[in-house]
This record gives sequence, structure tokens and C-alpha cells, in this order.
Amino acid sequence: VQLQASGGGLVQAGGSLRLSCAASGFTVDHYNIGWFRQAPGKGRDGIACMTKSGGPYYPDSVKGRFTISRDNAKNTVYLQLNSLNSEDTAVYYCAAKKNMRCSFDSSRFDYWGQGTLVTVSS
Repeated sequence: VQLQASGGGLVQAGGSLRLSCAASGFTVDHYNIGWFRQAPGKGRDGIACMTKSGGPYYPDSVKGRFTISRDNAKNTVYLQLNSLNSEDTAVYYCAAKKNMRCSFDSSRFDYWGQGTLVTVSS
């Protein structure tokens, strides 16, 4: 099981990015897929999760700005980031968990990608 996150980069405040999480060794619609981020000196926070059936979940902190989606044919999950600000600067990770339901608790995820850096300049 492998996850490959990509799409990070430098963006100006107010801009957008789309992150990708390509999966191999399993099919994304058989797992709950989460996106997390970790800013320098801070913990890893859950920011989006998609269930096996395709239902999206977001914490209030990003609801309305971030959108998770899935392309089963490409076995890839995406995270659209809009209206970015400096507080969104972080390394973004995707992760997969097979059992139970979606979660924003990183300890409940079984597999992790390597992370992609998003830097928002003000």
C-alpha cells in the first residue's frame, strides 16, 4: 500500500491549489481517505476525509474553502484548496484507513503518503 501526495507549492494569499493523492496497492474507494496538515512546530491536524462511499467531511476550520474529491478511474483523491492564507502554510499529507468510519484523528490511519509542502505568501 502506497500513497503519493503532490501538488504543493508557493501561492499568494487568496490563491488556490489542488493537491493529489495517488494510491497504489489498493483501491481508494475501499478505504477512508483523509488529508492532514502539519505547520512548523505544531501537531498534525485533520482537514478533510472521504468515506468509502464518497461522503466528504471537514472540520469547521476549513469548511467552505477546501474540497475533497475522488477519481476512481485514476485511483486518486484530490484536495482543492481555495482562499488560502498564511495560516494554511504547512506540509499536507494524505492517509488511508480501512476500518470504521472517517476520522480527523491521525492515530486512526494506517497508511501515509510522504507529504507535500504548501507555502502561502502574504
